[in-house]
Amino acid sequence: MSEFQALLHAALAGFGVILVIGLVTWLISIVCKDVSIVDRVWPIFMLAAGFTYACTLGSSGPRTDIILLLAAIWALRLSGYITWRNWGGEEDRRCQEIRARNQPNFAFKSLYLIFAVQAVLAWIISSPLLVAVAGQNPLGWIDAIGILLAASGIVFEGIADTQMARFKAQPANKGVVMDRGLWRYTRHPNYFGESCTWWGFFLIALGAGSEWIGIVTIVSPALLTLLLLKVSGVSLLEKDIGERRPGYREYILRTNSFIPGRPRKAGTS
Repeated sequence: MSEFQALLHAALAGFGVILVIGLVTWLISIVCKDVSIVDRVWPIFMLAAGFTYACTLGSSGPRTDIILLLAAIWALRLSGYITWRNWGGEEDRRCQEIRARNQPNFAFKSLYLIFAVQAVLAWIISSPLLVAVAGQNPLGWIDAIGILLAASGIVFEGIADTQMARFKAQPANKGVVMDRGLWRYTRHPNYFGESCTWWGFFLIALGAGSEWIGIVTIVSPALLTLLLLKVSGVSLLEKDIGERRPGYREYILRTNSFIPGRPRKAGTS
């Protein structure tokens, strides 16, 4: 079996696992009447795919161990945090809007509108994990930069989520804009950390083996960053937040949207 055939076989096996997880989650969402539970499973899609790739290819070695460990830490922390944050709450506001726009029979429509789309995106984004575990090159300086970037992204995102959780736990902060800690330097430090994690995984994949295959996986962090900035992340969250939180408009003026930077003074750009 050629290298390409082996990668294709592993990729399809990973996609199959993602589809099964997505189907089970969809069935649970029908019972719970809450499609936003897909957010809790989103990191598990990629983690399950990563381990499937390694098992299908029979991969072992330092690079495989490192990237799967990093992926597991990222996925389990994020999934656990989202599950804890949303436990006992109602369906996410954005999902409620999608539900309202797609009646009647949204329960069935959500299978392809939400769960199938999420599954395909997760499969594409997981591609650096596939290439990294398939690679034969010894660890090098590109891997070292990727490992450092991915680990830093995981820590950055974790700190941001912890700071936000503690802030929201204080009743006095209800309706108040969070502009402390990492949130003082970027309006979305959790998204920035997420992006750094996957750019790090891309670099590990780039150092793993066939150069052209590694370069192709740039679609993973590029797509994830695009989603975070323009689709389901920053743009969607900030669409009407200024109306719900008056102080947010001023926060936008002084704080970078994504990449951390020094807060601006009022009246400057």
